[in-house]
Amino acid sequence: MRGSFVKFSILMVLSFLVGAVSRRMGMSPHQALALGIFTSSICGTLFFWEFRLSFAFLGTCILILTRIIDIEHFIQYSSLEVILFLVGMMIVVGLLKEAGFFAWVVETLLKMRNLTARKFVIAISLISALLSATTGEVVSIIFMVAAILEICDYFEVDPLPYIIISVFTTNIGSAATVLGNPIGILIATKSGLTAEDFLAHALPLSLLCLVATIAICDFWFRKQLKELDKKIKDLGANEILIRLISVPLARELKVALGILGLTVFLITISHRIEVLFNLENNSVLLTIPLIMAAFIMIWKHQKAREFVEKDVEWWSLLFFMFLFAQAGTLKYTGATDVFAQGLINLARGSHDILLGLIVWVASIGSSLMDNVVIVVAFIPIIDSFHALGSGLNSFWWALLFGGCLGGNITLIGSTANIVAIGILEKEKSVKVDFFNWLKIGAVVGLITTAIVWLVLWLVPFGK
Repeated sequence: MRGSFVKFSILMVLSFLVGAVSRRMGMSPHQALALGIFTSSICGTLFFWEFRLSFAFLGTCILILTRIIDIEHFIQYSSLEVILFLVGMMIVVGLLKEAGFFAWVVETLLKMRNLTARKFVIAISLISALLSATTGEVVSIIFMVAAILEICDYFEVDPLPYIIISVFTTNIGSAATVLGNPIGILIATKSGLTAEDFLAHALPLSLLCLVATIAICDFWFRKQLKELDKKIKDLGANEILIRLISVPLARELKVALGILGLTVFLITISHRIEVLFNLENNSVLLTIPLIMAAFIMIWKHQKAREFVEKDVEWWSLLFFMFLFAQAGTLKYTGATDVFAQGLINLARGSHDILLGLIVWVASIGSSLMDNVVIVVAFIPIIDSFHALGSGLNSFWWALLFGGCLGGNITLIGSTANIVAIGILEKEKSVKVDFFNWLKIGAVVGLITTAIVWLVLWLVPFGK
């Protein structure tokens, strides 16, 4: 109780100080209050994670009641198009889950001859990245952790190194496509980037980071890999793996695979369809998951309500929506223009310095709080770069990768981290030490962020 009171007191003091300092910097009362409320929501999320939605609700209501933002602009800035896209994809993923798709993928890719520890690490890394890129980081990590626990139980080895590797590669894979992470679709809708842009720019960068991560983990966990090699040699592998995760390719699974393939294909060519029919940018991208979800609910009409109620993560979606609206209020009041001008002045107008600031602040910031929060805060600032004539596409890629890669640095850096560790603690009563994670997380997170920074600096990604 005392700890909660201290946290709440710190939250209030920080929010007040942010507002007061903002006024001293020349911001208007509306700008300062909007910034103070946004700070309160972020700190409330950090200090009282289970009450984050309450802080989002209360903060947004204060903004509306004090006339800092009106209802019309609240709806405009709440990014309903992103929310609806995620709703549709969650229903598609619900069908895949019911059909046994994830177990089938793991079984298929783990059927390899002459299994070794190194092959196992490469396999779980590739599977984690692929599943994350196509179905989302949270769904991917849930199924990967379950598979890794089963396999490590059989070989009687510590599952933690392999779960950490899976988390790292899940976060990296989530940056590869517009589907992998909520911040991907959010950036796409706000920047005008298409699914094709992600495949052309984000996918190669993700693959580069994936190779570097596998190499780092192979060296870092060399003792654990040597132990697993010995266990594989003693116990054998392929027969037990197939028996552990054996799923027949039933008719329903084939249909689910067809739906997933069609969804990914249509999203990939969505910009071509928009150009062909002269449609608004990203309109096809945002509606495809809803169209597929509609057909799924018609086909599975007896379970349609279950897909919507159980497979859609409404708690997180509502939090995102209200947080988006609060960040939009900063843009609406002009507070982000002040920050943008400050960053430009700090960088002395240099594109390269601005690029470095964005990628490193996003990366370090995402290691301390949810990457959605960081991205939501930065989007209107980068929009203001455009308004000031200094905005470039490479800034969006810097924000995307900073947000995804920084999540690997700490135990709480991304949703995938928290979910994986939560499952491990529940199933195996294993407590993961924050600093043990930080040692390898900092190496992977900082090296991959540096790789992206270097590539974005050298290669003209929209300069």
